Amino acid sequence: MDKYIANGELADVVTLIYRHGTIAYVSARGFQDNEARTPMQRNTIFALASMTKPITAVATMMLIEDGKLRLDEPLDRLLPELAHRNVLKVPTGALDNVRDTPRPITVRDLLTYRMGIGNTAYAGIPDAAPIAKALGRVQTGPGQTGDDYMKRLGELPLITEPGERFLYNTSSMVLGVLIARATGMPFDQFLESRIFKPLHMVDTAFWVPEQKRSRLATVYRRGSQPGTLVRSEGRRLSEPPVFPSGAGGLVSTVDDYLQFARMMLHNGEVDGVRLLSRKSVELMTQDYLTAVPHKQFFINDTFFSNAGFGFGLEVQTKRVGIGPSVGSYWWNGATGVSWIADPKEDMIYLRLIQKMNGAGNFADEFLTAVYQAIVD
Repeated sequence: MDKYIANGELADVVTLIYRHGTIAYVSARGFQDNEARTPMQRNTIFALASMTKPITAVATMMLIEDGKLRLDEPLDRLLPELAHRNVLKVPTGALDNVRDTPRPITVRDLLTYRMGIGNTAYAGIPDAAPIAKALGRVQTGPGQTGDDYMKRLGELPLITEPGERFLYNTSSMVLGVLIARATGMPFDQFLESRIFKPLHMVDTAFWVPEQKRSRLATVYRRGSQPGTLVRSEGRRLSEPPVFPSGAGGLVSTVDDYLQFARMMLHNGEVDGVRLLSRKSVELMTQDYLTAVPHKQFFINDTFFSNAGFGFGLEVQTKRVGIGPSVGSYWWNGATGVSWIADPKEDMIYLRLIQKMNGAGNFADEFLTAVYQAIVD
């Protein structure tokens, strides 16, 4: 770790390994503010980015267990904006060149990111394509509510038929709105009352109050010169967002997220608090990608070559190298954060940094070091 901080590739890193019911290793290195040389602490608060998504999936499954949602229920009842959708005949074609979809979008489609619309760049659709431009205009802006977002999204055709293809991000944003409408409660308040408070995740939220702001890590990106980092401008965290998104935006600490990961590893229960049944966790951690989506472009054309996708989670389907066992599951965030639950090894891996678009070679080196240290 230290060499990556010394050479300027990273500013900070907090790592934690939990195994057989105890914390086997924890470390905080570097600086949560590189310019001020504020030391990294174990309780430093990190922007989670897409590590929000697994929490959104758990919240959805809780409502399914409550009977407020059903997995194969069409979204029409709570999200009428998505009823009776058309689908593009050609993904890169004109927005009015459409046909009817054979079936409605379901809750299961949202959980598996197969609602039929999503991040076009990851789907290999050029930025100049009409649907890419239109989706860019739909994205959240200052003052936009969840209802505003759904109205704009509902005016667009789908890229593929529901259930046909993995398309990133949009499904999780829609899940946040679905949860709010199903409960009659703002999405962030539902997470606080049903997940964060029961699990004692005291520093996890969509914003950072003033009394905690000194613990918030700065997000960096690679500078123009080797070994340099510059601040990355992101959403203001000094106040709650108007539209808390199911796709990203939470902040947390390594110990808070450990509570969530432990709950998953222990089949829905931790410290006497049960959020989900064992059956729900098993359902979430299966692979739902068919042969075709496994071969389709996501971040790169090999992303799902040894893994699949469950409900808001990547799932290891093939053992490659020194790393997660088959059946492990995880997700990452664009700010460089990552977690893995490995049921076979009874282990949780957490790596939190704040550098846009990943930890580079450090991620692979540290993961290898963790797994090669297992001797029992």
